[in-house]
Amino acid sequence: MTAVGGAVIDAVPPAVKDWAVALFGTADKVALLVGMALVIAGFAGLAGVVEDRRRYAGAAVVGVFGLAGLAAVLTRAQANANAMSLAVFTALVAVILLRLLVRMLQEWGSQAATPDPTATPAPARRRFLQALASGAAFTAVGGVLAAAWRGAAAVVSEARGRVALPAPASAAPAIPATAEAGVEGITPLVTPNADFYRIDTALTVPAIDPDTWVLKVTGMVDREVELSFADLLAKPLVERHVTLACVSNNVGGDLIGNARWLGWPVRELLALAGPRPGADMVLSRSADGWTAGTPLEVLSDGRDALLAIGMNGEPLPLEHGFPVRLVVPGLYGYVSATKWVTQLKVTRFADDVAYWTPRGWSERGPIKTSSRIDVPRGGRPVKAGKVLFGGVAWAQHTGIGKVELRVNRGAWQQAELAEGISLDTWYQWKLGLDLTEGQYEIQVRATDLSGRIQDEQSRPAAPDGATGLHTIRVDVKP
Repeated sequence: MTAVGGAVIDAVPPAVKDWAVALFGTADKVALLVGMALVIAGFAGLAGVVEDRRRYAGAAVVGVFGLAGLAAVLTRAQANANAMSLAVFTALVAVILLRLLVRMLQEWGSQAATPDPTATPAPARRRFLQALASGAAFTAVGGVLAAAWRGAAAVVSEARGRVALPAPASAAPAIPATAEAGVEGITPLVTPNADFYRIDTALTVPAIDPDTWVLKVTGMVDREVELSFADLLAKPLVERHVTLACVSNNVGGDLIGNARWLGWPVRELLALAGPRPGADMVLSRSADGWTAGTPLEVLSDGRDALLAIGMNGEPLPLEHGFPVRLVVPGLYGYVSATKWVTQLKVTRFADDVAYWTPRGWSERGPIKTSSRIDVPRGGRPVKAGKVLFGGVAWAQHTGIGKVELRVNRGAWQQAELAEGISLDTWYQWKLGLDLTEGQYEIQVRATDLSGRIQDEQSRPAAPDGATGLHTIRVDVKP
């Protein structure tokens, strides 16, 4: 089922993906699986009705679904003989059960229509119920297989618990005392791991044993390099705060988070491999087959692009890429933040394409200067007088120069900008406004340290990130 779900994710156009993320947020995968279960249940019922009316017609429907499942399995990076055999076995058992149940149901109906007083009471009904029990047993076998996968995940979770992160050779600079704006309800400077957004295409989190994990550097390099997890732990690691953002984040959205990452600079690994002249892209590949295309210059220009193994002082959570992921300041995640990374291929944009590029997204994804109002919450009444507004603004790897608010499309008023942790993180801001009773529209905009003002034109996330001004409406009461 997860293979079919992965194939669905691969096939949907960007507009549908944006709609799903906007509607369900980080619960998009659960919504997809529930929707798929309902569709499968509907088609199963249809197959039963068709089979009852015309022999083998329902079995043909099930067979088509089985072939679709097998095709989906073959598209997955984790495809192997066991997965393909399971898809074929499931389809065959489903056809057999369908034929058996329909035949017994027909016998039951025939017996009820022409009862034989000398016959054993309701033998067809008993056989039908026995067949249903067999189907339940088959489902239970599926549950056992799912439990086996969960057991593998539990083993990896235990392995994660045994990982002792080394002290960084270069620790993260201390967070300045003036980095907090001091506004109740504002987004915290550092996002707890449990609250960090998760957007990816993996319907099941890859369970990767750190003892067997290997990263390969291939492609246009002088020397191919292989790196084990033990090798990575032995490197001089760097710790930095970096804010990551999803390209699907709508204006004012919450698909963004800031964490303290521990890892080895990607540029040092690339230097070992020696990229050849003409290379301009690094195609990173996840254990589940997902790929991202990152400009080579971004990974080599001195910014803190990391092969990260730690997040906020602990090993990466499984859902955030354990054992190793990429963290690249200044780029949207779809072109940089590869989780469960297993390969870096040095190549050219002209020769290779990453996962989202043929699906309508731009090749390169620099993060756009943006800002958000966190408090007060839009639509909630506030008391007349001095109303305190607060929020965050970001322009990773450039930094924020100022934040401004305006009321009812009037003149812009500059907010108090807190000191940033670094150029690679978001900044908090606040501004008190004197408001009397009434309805108000409040908008925010940011200007980065290069002087670039946040784009006011409203545009959707596709193909390279949403633009526009976060706007809330405030009801001021006496």
